[in-house]
Amino acid sequence: MSKALVAYFSASGVTKSLAGRLASAISADLHEIIPKQPYTSADLDWMDKKSRSSIEMADKSSRPEIANTVNNMADYDTIYIGFPIWWYTAPTIINTFLEQQDLTGKTVIPFATSGSSGMGGTNNDLAGSCKGAILKDGRRFAANAGEEELKQWADSIK
Repeated sequence: MSKALVAYFSASGVTKSLAGRLASAISADLHEIIPKQPYTSADLDWMDKKSRSSIEMADKSSRPEIANTVNNMADYDTIYIGFPIWWYTAPTIINTFLEQQDLTGKTVIPFATSGSSGMGGTNNDLAGSCKGAILKDGRRFAANAGEEELKQWADSIK
């Protein structure tokens, strides 16, 4: 029996809510990726080229530190990785998280929230951080996507 983990980073709470519904819909464990240095609203101001998020996203090698870990990653076969879309891709803290794990033999499935942007170059940007794993194509969801929609999606990509 396959065991799944829904790991997510949420800057404003939108992705957190969606991740919770996904975990409930597929009976998966839930893990919040918490930045060591929390993001402030000024950090998230994408209009300010000197904001923390703008600087991180301009540098593909940026790896923001994470305050917590998954102690039992070996228990999981499938990792759903959730995040808000930033600059048409995953925030670099997602790369940090993936690179801290032994993903050998695991399936990694991205999911995202966004006001309007699609997944863009997400899989391309995450591929190098998923060594040894099968990286599936991800999907962007509306913030209010329900459990039934999430379950149908999860069932369709196994």
